[in-house]
Amino acid sequence: DDLPWEDMEGYEEQLQSDTQFLCSSQRMDTELVDSLVLQLNRIYPQILSDKEACKFRSLRVPTTERLRELLQHLREKGDDACYEFYRALHIQAEDVYFSLPTRIRQRGSIFFLSCFSVAVGIAFFYYYGELLRRFCMYLYLFIFFKCLGLITGIFVLLIVYVQ
Repeated sequence: DDLPWEDMEGYEEQLQSDTQFLCSSQRMDTELVDSLVLQLNRIYPQILSDKEACKFRSLRVPTTERLRELLQHLREKGDDACYEFYRALHIQAEDVYFSLPTRIRQRGSIFFLSCFSVAVGIAFFYYYGELLRRFCMYLYLFIFFKCLGLITGIFVLLIVYVQ
């Protein structure tokens, strides 16, 4: 259940970094913000009380302003509250969660290395493919004859022939 960036900077700092993105994202609409507030309120009333949940669900206040106040409130509550927000966001809106700036920054170097490794593997197979196919064929024949018990006899004949 741990989020992938658990050992990096604290959740408060990450939420601070992600706030601008979250507040400007069109995907963070009224329905999603309400769902997040309700989930935090129902599952973690110590993070978001009923009174606070009503405040953050008030339709008289624009969604972006309610979201900004909610994120500020969670940062003030501490790391655990921010962590639970990220978990709720992951459950409610996976596409938003995976496009967070802190997520992309974490994924950057690993993603590059994995793509580079695949490219090197393809190039290696392209240039040495015939050699690899022959090696695999001989390995297969060796294992096949070993299973039949013929390898020892073949090696004896080969050694006698070489001498």
